[in-house]
Amino acid sequence: MKKLKLALIGAGQRGTDVYGRYALEYDPDLEFVAVAEPVAERRARFAGQHDLPPDAQYASWEPLLSQPRLADAVIIATQDNQHVAPALAALEAGYDVLLEKPMATTLEDCTALVRAAERSGRLLQICHVLRYTDFFRAVHDVVQSGRLGDVVTYEHRENVAYYHMAHSFVRGNWRRADQSSPMILAKSCHDLDLIYWILGERVTRLSSVGTLRHFRADQAPRPDVPARCTDGCPVEASCPFSAPGIYLDYRPWRPMAREMGLPENYDLSQVLEWPMSTLANGDLRRESIRRALEEGPYGRCVYRCDNDVVDNQIVTMQTEAGTTISFFMHGHSHEEGRTLRIDGTRATLFGEFMLLRQEIRIHDHLTGAVEVIRPEVRLGAHGGGDQGLMAAFLATLRGGGQAPLTDARAALESHLLAFAAEQARVEGTVIDMEAYRATALGG
Repeated sequence: MKKLKLALIGAGQRGTDVYGRYALEYDPDLEFVAVAEPVAERRARFAGQHDLPPDAQYASWEPLLSQPRLADAVIIATQDNQHVAPALAALEAGYDVLLEKPMATTLEDCTALVRAAERSGRLLQICHVLRYTDFFRAVHDVVQSGRLGDVVTYEHRENVAYYHMAHSFVRGNWRRADQSSPMILAKSCHDLDLIYWILGERVTRLSSVGTLRHFRADQAPRPDVPARCTDGCPVEASCPFSAPGIYLDYRPWRPMAREMGLPENYDLSQVLEWPMSTLANGDLRRESIRRALEEGPYGRCVYRCDNDVVDNQIVTMQTEAGTTISFFMHGHSHEEGRTLRIDGTRATLFGEFMLLRQEIRIHDHLTGAVEVIRPEVRLGAHGGGDQGLMAAFLATLRGGGQAPLTDARAALESHLLAFAAEQARVEGTVIDMEAYRATALGG
């Protein structure tokens, strides 16, 4: 295969443990030649893994992109509100770009990125990784084949596990809309993208409701719970959101371990990295994690944080073909995963996309026959979607791949839906998506 060189901007969990690891484990002809990361520990960790000399390590992206082009492409895996400037600079410098989702935190910036990519003639591919899983490819192919007949209604649920909600959207980087983006964009642009891609129909009308139902001070089990779980909380042992319980004792994963046949006292740190890897810049030693809980944001009580994003939201939509859609997102699931039901004029499809099981069932209306499809379960990495995304991106760079499934223009539709859904939720209105789209795109 053609050898490729990449530069990474943002060496956090995604940059290091997904994209960096792909080069180390899956593609010997792929080389990272530079990294830009403001956190010294993260920068050093990535540089050490990829043997980068000091002059290939940057504390910010500006010096990396201001010099003559040194790689075939750039991967940008910074925080959501730090995507736009490096992406525009990379496109202008002649780089193809793989950009984490959401591509930007405002609709104006999203459209600016799309136009910049098309103006430059460079590839801007967005990390909607679920399109690249075997499961959602199978659902897409079934619907597009006509096997279900005309799709009448589609119910799609994003079931965010309670510990994931607490980690990312109460204690973590995506807890506040003004520092990141609304949860419907930060978390669910994946799902809105899937709905649009699977149906192949544009939405014409949209409404939404949602609230921050639980993770508030007035929902604390007792008025005397402290600011941190490690400060002698009187209910820590019985709280499902206990930081020591999640990050040190691995409580949420014990039932899964039993289901997998592992011994009750099995050391799960041997097989689990996320979310523990985000606490101390990849340092998984117990003493480092405990210190992070005592000093950093992830040790805070979930009822004593400054979060404001919703923990439940429903979006209802109607497409140009008359299909009705309901999308549910919530952060109180016992396990992480997506579930869906698609009813057509010829058959009904049920789907479960979970960590340990994936199944698609198609119930034929005429015969009553049930067809079952069980894609291969791939632990972690978005069910194999991360590897599929990287393989597709690299194949495109090498000139042997099909047009990417998630270039910026294709990805823009899910972002439009997310911004419209948040507006509808806040204002209590029904959005005319054709008019919304025309205004956003300038006619």
